[in-house]
Amino acid sequence: MAAGELTLRDGSPLGVRPIEPGDKELLQRGVEELSPDSRYKRFLSASPRLTDSQLRYLTEVDHHDHEALVAMTESGEPLGVGRWVRLPDEPDAAEVAVAVNDDWHGQGVATGLLTRLVERAQEEGIERFTATALASNQTVIDLLEELGPAHVTPIGQGLVEMRIDLPAQTGAGSPLRRALKSAAEGLFQLRGAER
Repeated sequence: MAAGELTLRDGSPLGVRPIEPGDKELLQRGVEELSPDSRYKRFLSASPRLTDSQLRYLTEVDHHDHEALVAMTESGEPLGVGRWVRLPDEPDAAEVAVAVNDDWHGQGVATGLLTRLVERAQEEGIERFTATALASNQTVIDLLEELGPAHVTPIGQGLVEMRIDLPAQTGAGSPLRRALKSAAEGLFQLRGAER
């Protein structure tokens, strides 16, 4: 997968590229810089450091059964990471997760990464995402529900499991694909949304 761009809500571009094994230090620093609340929401643990084993798992990916994309500024500062991992017992499904630097929340980084992750998942034959989230994390639940029909099931201990059906894969030039891309880039609003 080649490097590319995603567009923030204000129209400014961010670079996006596949994660690489050499990103271990950047990923560790990024996790350490997350607030304890953000770390807990992403990892369901407030631990400020990843182990060597976790760093290998999160950066040494095959980009087929495990995809991870890094969003970054023009100067190369990483702002977020999104990933999916194919489920071994459900080859057409993958667990998805996104983490974004606290200073960049609400600017469209997670939405842009998810849009790219959906594209990559579809290229690899994945039809649905799963995710485990805190039941109180309405932001991530709402974000994932924007991807497609979602089934949210409480699983105890304040957690929910989500199953999200991805939209049918469409060609790059199709009206649906262009509409989804435009919506992700904030180029249009749905009728009535301005009320």
